[in-house]
Amino acid sequence: MTAETRGTGETVEVGRDADAEAGRTLLPVATPREAARKAWAAFAGHRAPLALAGVMFALSGLAGLVAPVVFGRIVDAVTGSAEGPGGPGGSASASALVWWGAGAIAVAAVVELVAAWASVTFLARAGEPALARLREEVVEVALGLDHEVVEKAGEGDLLSRAGDDVRVLADALTKVVPLLVRSVVAIAFTAVGFFALDWRLGVAGLLTLPFYAMSLRWYLPRSGPYYRAERAAMGARAEALLTAVHGSATLRAQGLAPAHSERVGHASWRSAAIGLSVWNLLTRFGQRTNRAELIGLLLVLGSGFFLVRGDLGPAVTVGAVTTAALFFHRLFNPIGAVLMIFDEVQSAGASMTRVAGVAQLRTAAPAPTPAPGAPAPLVIEGVGHAYDAGRPVLADVSLVLEPGERVAVVGASGAGKSTLGQIVAGRIAPTAGTVRLGDVPVAVHGVAARPPVVIVTQEVHVFAGTVRDNLTLADPDAPDERLWEVLEHLGSAGWVRALGGLDVVVGEGATALTPAQAQHLALARVELADPQVVVLDEATAEAGSSGARDLERAAARVVQRRTALTIAHRLTQAEAADRVVVMDGGRVVEVGTPAELVASGGHYARLSAAWHA
Repeated sequence: MTAETRGTGETVEVGRDADAEAGRTLLPVATPREAARKAWAAFAGHRAPLALAGVMFALSGLAGLVAPVVFGRIVDAVTGSAEGPGGPGGSASASALVWWGAGAIAVAAVVELVAAWASVTFLARAGEPALARLREEVVEVALGLDHEVVEKAGEGDLLSRAGDDVRVLADALTKVVPLLVRSVVAIAFTAVGFFALDWRLGVAGLLTLPFYAMSLRWYLPRSGPYYRAERAAMGARAEALLTAVHGSATLRAQGLAPAHSERVGHASWRSAAIGLSVWNLLTRFGQRTNRAELIGLLLVLGSGFFLVRGDLGPAVTVGAVTTAALFFHRLFNPIGAVLMIFDEVQSAGASMTRVAGVAQLRTAAPAPTPAPGAPAPLVIEGVGHAYDAGRPVLADVSLVLEPGERVAVVGASGAGKSTLGQIVAGRIAPTAGTVRLGDVPVAVHGVAARPPVVIVTQEVHVFAGTVRDNLTLADPDAPDERLWEVLEHLGSAGWVRALGGLDVVVGEGATALTPAQAQHLALARVELADPQVVVLDEATAEAGSSGARDLERAAARVVQRRTALTIAHRLTQAEAADRVVVMDGGRVVEVGTPAELVASGGHYARLSAAWHA
């Protein structure tokens, strides 16, 4: 664990993140090599613009050498020195050389400007599609993650990677990478120019490198932990904010808002404190960089003084030393840029490893399997599950649902009903047992465009867009006639027409739908997707007393001709089922028709009596 003591007296720990302290299992982070491979793979198909960008960066670097060389020639001409560094000789007058040099500098400036613009343009043409591809891959993988994995990591960790980290990479692509490449090219070409003037001047310039190296050696070991901690702290801050927003009503009702506000403030300040410590470290690094620049310039000018006098071997001209000094002065910005953007490079690198870590969670798609020719039974065999080791919520659940059968699962809160529904739908991988549709595991079926098992829960989302957009998510090719047919079948066409039809924009910032209307759209998507099996878990809970009948009628129509597993929170749902499964403590304790279970006098009979009473 690394700690930094700030001027306020507070010690900021950067080796420990808040998520780890909270016991969360964060999503994986890729190694730098894996992240580099992922970044290079993202450029596939866009490497020609990348190569052109490299050529333009090189041209810009060459054009930048013109001005120091021309000034050196002018100095030699004015001082009457012998042959300048590649100059035209003593026959050219000083005034003519000045005009010639001014024109050369002007042309070089235009070339450098155009090349710099072209380099950034070509880099954007290569990088923006690569970044978009990487972002799409992260979102695609995130959407396919087991929600248990997301819950253990915290939504903030995933959100910060898909949001903050991708934003850092986007900023690096447009700002950091062009500056870094341009600076490295300028340093390389200027170093060659030093030795082209005189190898002794080149050695004098190289003697500065140890001082820059000492600055980096001081900075790098200290900065790395800060940037990793900063990214993790941003994830913890996002998690705290999300919890506050999603649970605001509950927090206010329970009087917990001040305590949670303090938690958000702590997470925000921790992120800010690490950021301030980074800037403090960066300022101290800048002081060491300026010291190296001073030493380097003194070395070049000092050695130039003795070289002009001829004390160190063959003499060089004043113009050559002038060019060397201008070369080194020209390196201030490139070297300073390379060193000073190390924080952004490291931050971008940390973000890339986090983004690549999510992309690595992509699981290999199973080999395609043919869909059954006829509806197949749903087989639940020996299913068990534990969210935490040693604390099972399901144990040895075995059921067979025949094609077209409607089965309701009832039980007290905590009996494991919803967990069973999530496992049947393929949302959770059971820790024991299997779920099959016929002879094929549900997980294999789930990679198809039309999954054979679909779940509808109480928590449904209205996507920003038109009503048509929300419906055609399930069937992009469905014509309007089919959409209206489904809405009529489910009894939803009336309120859709009242809103303005399929083209009305709904969702955040547009027409707001009631919870019951949002559930109607979710059920309509199920009808359009046409799955073999439907799992309903509190799918009608948001209707309220006024809309419960309409929503339950729509749900009943969705499960017609399909195998249905209903997690019943109203006993009326169980009474309409072909069979009822009663769960208690994660186990199946009763199975039978509603009438049979009432007559048996067991768990279901007591629930029924309490409900009707």
